Amino acid sequence: MESLKKNKEFRRVYENGNSYATRNLVIYVLKAKNSYNRYGFSVSKRIGNAVTRNKLKRRLREIIREFEKKELFQAQDVIFIARKPVVNLDYQRLKKEVMKLYQKARLV
Repeated sequence: MESLKKNKEFRRVYENGNSYATRNLVIYVLKAKNSYNRYGFSVSKRIGNAVTRNKLKRRLREIIREFEKKELFQAQDVIFIARKPVVNLDYQRLKKEVMKLYQKARLV
């Protein structure tokens, strides 16, 4: 799984991409120039301490890996932004949230 790392890459997706939101997560999606998907994660300090933020990012990465195995979509830059209530979700509910966002964005 490739990731968005540079501020310039994040800004490009924020400015040119489409956003979709649920109560717990927001995603920005932009058609990429490459032939593979790239992902970025934005988890604010308001979400929790470093352990909590990293746990959430690890869970999101694992959920994305499961969806990638199914090869649902290609050539997208996707940024996930966590909202405060996401801390209370277990793995299965978080997975359902991601699926809802993918459906809203018509990525599935």
